[in-house]
Amino acid sequence: MNNPNYQVLITGANRGIGLEFVRQYVADGWRVIACCRDPLNAAALNALAADSGGKVSVQALDVTDFSQIERLALALKNESIDLLINNAGFYPEGSFGATNYADWGKAFRINAMAPMKMVECFVEQVAGSRLRKIVTLSSKMGSIADNGSGGSYLYRTSKTAVNMVMKSLAIDLQPRGIAATTLHPGWVQTDMGGPNALITTEQSVAGMRKVIDQLSTHNAGRFVAYDGQEIPW
Repeated sequence: MNNPNYQVLITGANRGIGLEFVRQYVADGWRVIACCRDPLNAAALNALAADSGGKVSVQALDVTDFSQIERLALALKNESIDLLINNAGFYPEGSFGATNYADWGKAFRINAMAPMKMVECFVEQVAGSRLRKIVTLSSKMGSIADNGSGGSYLYRTSKTAVNMVMKSLAIDLQPRGIAATTLHPGWVQTDMGGPNALITTEQSVAGMRKVIDQLSTHNAGRFVAYDGQEIPW
């Protein structure tokens, strides 16, 4: 969807999938609010912003700091956000018998609670836009039906939780014309996915953008992979 008047806000935009979202949307003429924890050390993002002709605004945002989310939403209260992408995520290590409960709490805060907080804080900017879309990147590992290998308790449960958050948001925000859904980016070659992953960030983001283009209140509230395939809850 190519239109220079559309605007997207992306969390975790300094690397990997988030950075690729920035790159592709800017290439299609969108304005981008690119959020990351430490803009001073986001070299690739800053370089992209410098070459964007003013289309990319880099904003400091640590999604674990809910007061910072509130402050950013207040600063951007007059902005129209056509698409909100909750991309920031955390993959904690751990196994049965060696559970790091602090990391488990961090996983829930970043992967499940932060997307909810982002929507609560930015819902008016989304509601006032033309496209009115919200997506959160989850993972197939959050699918209960698809879990045939066990393990990864901390990560799996946090992603299962955000799947439910997004399903409820799709229902609750539908009367306002806002379409919300959950995306699985695939196994992607990023710092989190590792070098043996099956697809590149370019392939993942291009696929997810097609799903986002087709998103409406009529097909919201689903769990969809980057290739358009629906994933069982």
